[in-house]
This record gives sequence, C-alpha cells and structure tokens, in this order.
Amino acid sequence: MSSDPGALLARKTWRTLEPLHGMIYFVPEAAEAYERLGITGRAGYFASRAAPMGAVAAELVVATFFNFNPDLVHAAIPRAWEITTPEALVSARLAAADGAFRRVLGNEVVESPSMARAAELARGLAETAGTHMEGRPLSAGHADLAWPDAPHLALWHAQSILREYRGDGHVALLLTHGLSGLDALVTHAAAGDVPSGVLRSTRGWSDEEWDAAAGSLRGRGWLTESDDLVLTDWGAAQRQEIEDQTDVLAAGPYASLGEDGCAELRSLTRPWSSIFAELLFR
Repeated sequence: MSSDPGALLARKTWRTLEPLHGMIYFVPEAAEAYERLGITGRAGYFASRAAPMGAVAAELVVATFFNFNPDLVHAAIPRAWEITTPEALVSARLAAADGAFRRVLGNEVVESPSMARAAELARGLAETAGTHMEGRPLSAGHADLAWPDAPHLALWHAQSILREYRGDGHVALLLTHGLSGLDALVTHAAAGDVPSGVLRSTRGWSDEEWDAAAGSLRGRGWLTESDDLVLTDWGAAQRQEIEDQTDVLAAGPYASLGEDGCAELRSLTRPWSSIFAELLFR
C-alpha cells in the first residue's frame, strides 16, 4: 500500500463509503425497477450503469466497463435503448437506491441530520471530482446528472461519481501496464482477492479464453509456471504499483476535504456501510 498520505486518505475514505454505492448491484429493488421497464437479467446492470452516458454504443460500454466479455455487453446494448430510455433507467436506478436505503437503514436514519451532513461532505468531494474529468468518461457521465434533493440520494449519487472517478483512473493504469480487461481479471484472481470461477462467470469469459490469457501472462512474467494462478514477485509488485497509483490518481477530491473532513465523513457513514456490507457482501 502506498505511503503517500493523500493516497491513503483516498483509499480509506473510498473503502468506507463504497458499500453505500455498490449495494445497487445486488439489492432486489434494482432488478425490480429495471424489470418494470422491460430490462431483465444482466442487461439491467449494463444498461443502468451506462445510462448516465446516454444511449451509447456497445463498444463504448466495452471500453469503459473494461473487463467484461464484449459478447456479454453486445447482448444487452443497444437493445436496452430500443426498450426504454437512458433517462428512464437513471430514474429507476435512483428509485431503487431510495427503496434500498429506506428498507435497510430505515426512515429514521435516512431522514436524520447525520445523513444530511454526510451528504453535504460527500457532495463536496464529488463536485471537486467533477471539475477534473479529463480522461474519466464514465465518471463524467454520472457527474453530468442532476443532483437529487434528498440527502441520502445525494450521498449515493456522490459515491457513484467518486467510484467511477476512481475506476476510470484504474483502467488507465491497467492499460499503461499492458493489461487487457481479461488480463486484469486473471491477475486479480492470482492475487487471491476473488475466486477465478466467480470472475470468469460474472464477466462472461470461457475457460478457453481464461486459460489463454493466463498463458500469455506467464509468458510475460506476470505469473509463475505453476498450473495454479500464482503471481511472480515482479507481477505482484506490478499489481501493487497499479493499486498504489490508483489511489494517487483518486486523491485530489479527498485532499480538498482534508483529513478532518474525510474522518468526519467516514465516522458518519461507517455504520451504514457496515450494515450494507454485512447484508449483501457476506
């Protein structure tokens, strides 16, 4: 992990708040909201996350989402735009976030002064990020949306912008280190963070494609010659460099709030994030 104070501040604050955004990919309210528009299954994920960019081509979704099999994306996009509009999906996603917050945290928390204060702090971070959108297309699409009035939705929207801001920077670093989206998944599995079977299935890659990528990474020095996925010392160092530099590229907005402001935001949101993380990611 980077020893840079700004990078550490960015990582700590992002990790604390991330479940407040990430829950939207798992809660039943989301799938139900998309299904009411006629968007079902995996198409709901691709269409709802891409919708802030407008009715974009599948190729742009492939490029910005980065590590999904293009065939998976093409099965959802542009068909989704023939069924409903990006604007309707943005509204449905926000309604799903509202429903999930109220169901999981309760109206008392949702309407509390603490929620209003957390939203104020998080919005400041996201608005700072919004002034530096060069090279961050997915985050820019989210930042261009109107801010919700309700504090809990403003908090969710702010973390959506910050999450994509970080992700756009991460993709840039993967590319500069010579990794394709599939390569990145294989090294992620080799690091032991997520089982390879989960990454293969959720991103739509076949065993043959996965094995070919692993073979290429062995030939380039990222993986050992073991049949198992094991990073070489050099490969592990490269992965750590990518993670550290991702924190550095994400640091600007958090620096604008400062140590005390970020600490307050983490303190306010940690109980809510913990509830979502326990419920959804166990």
